[in-house]
Amino acid sequence: MTPPNHLLDHEHQAPAGYHAPQVEIVIPVRDEERDLDRSVRRLLRYLRASFPFVSRVIIADNGSTDRTWAVAAALEAEFAEVHAVRLAEPGRGRALRTLWSASDADVLAYMDVDLSTDLNALLPLVAPLLSGHSDLAIGTRLARGARVIRGPRREVISRCYNVLLHATLGARFSDAQCGFKAIRADQARLLLPLTRDTAWFFDTELLILAERSGLRIHEVPVDWVDDSDSRVDILATALADLRGIGRMAWALSRGSIQVRRLRDDSPAQAPAGAHGGELPRQLLRFIAVGVASTLAYLLLYVAARGVMAAQLANAVSLLVTAVGNTAVNRRFTFGIHGREDSARHQARGLIAFGTGLLLTSAALAALHMISPRPSRTAELTVLLIANLAATVVRFALYRRWVFRHKAPPATSRPAAAAANPPLAPATLLQPEGTDR
Repeated sequence: MTPPNHLLDHEHQAPAGYHAPQVEIVIPVRDEERDLDRSVRRLLRYLRASFPFVSRVIIADNGSTDRTWAVAAALEAEFAEVHAVRLAEPGRGRALRTLWSASDADVLAYMDVDLSTDLNALLPLVAPLLSGHSDLAIGTRLARGARVIRGPRREVISRCYNVLLHATLGARFSDAQCGFKAIRADQARLLLPLTRDTAWFFDTELLILAERSGLRIHEVPVDWVDDSDSRVDILATALADLRGIGRMAWALSRGSIQVRRLRDDSPAQAPAGAHGGELPRQLLRFIAVGVASTLAYLLLYVAARGVMAAQLANAVSLLVTAVGNTAVNRRFTFGIHGREDSARHQARGLIAFGTGLLLTSAALAALHMISPRPSRTAELTVLLIANLAATVVRFALYRRWVFRHKAPPATSRPAAAAANPPLAPATLLQPEGTDR
């Protein structure tokens, strides 16, 4: 049995005969007195019957105001492999960073207290990390093979969030939000000091840092059943995640986040225009093109609205300006000349403009629901706001996907370069504060 102090006290000496666990599973909880006892007992039954590795379960009470701590303490007293830690301040990210930084286990995992993810996925999650094949593993509800039962609202929000991550931060993993993840302790010790978020965005932040460090991320399709009694504030969490995405995207574009390559066998994939010095120039030119494009769009809408319904006039105006916008941005903003790949760029540009059509159409529909016969001024105002929001997403898509340069074939590199790929800068980010 591990001494209680050892989790947070590096100076504590473990007693004779103590062996560190291979896997440590953290369950972050806040005001979960109803589910905690039942979920921990269910997890322990699985670990004792089906899990071949030495494990420890940590209940991380972060800021509970109900009887959660009393339940956690009782479980610790009853089971040798369970430990309870009480943190005064709330925040899942803060709890995981605190406990993982002090752990002596080989692999560090966490899962949500509702155990929405089938526990049979735990062994496939940690096995590649213990073998050394992978560095970080995530459960995914969005990959082929996953079986998910949840409402349409959560499904749409989850998919939109991950699409946004791919567009803005160049993420390649499929599901950032599933509360079922694990990381090798040696890699965690290198990445945790770089994280800043203390709440729900912590997962995404850690994954982005791991990916840009060249770490191997293993994905496990999971069976997942939505907790109908979840008390997570979806709107507040979504807004916090958007702030986190914006902060990371800005820092990465400026070059203020530089992480060293932790695996030489996973080459970096920097998107086109990702160098910090190019962003201000591209942004200014994109804004100039966007202003002209928006004015043209509004003028076309006013002209078309006289002979068409609002939604059709909106679609036609967007389609016409989309082609011109993509062509001008291709040459003026991103400096791409010639006809090579121009058809592919236009096709992707139309897909990027689909975000504008979706947002503006939804805004128009909402306006007509509120006011069946809105004025032209009201329509134009709503369209302008929605189009500005779509422009932010479109710029990210242009940089990360539409005009992304093709990687040169491996055979075209000099032999010496292929044998010794250059490493990214080894400077580590110094956290400038915390998100609350």
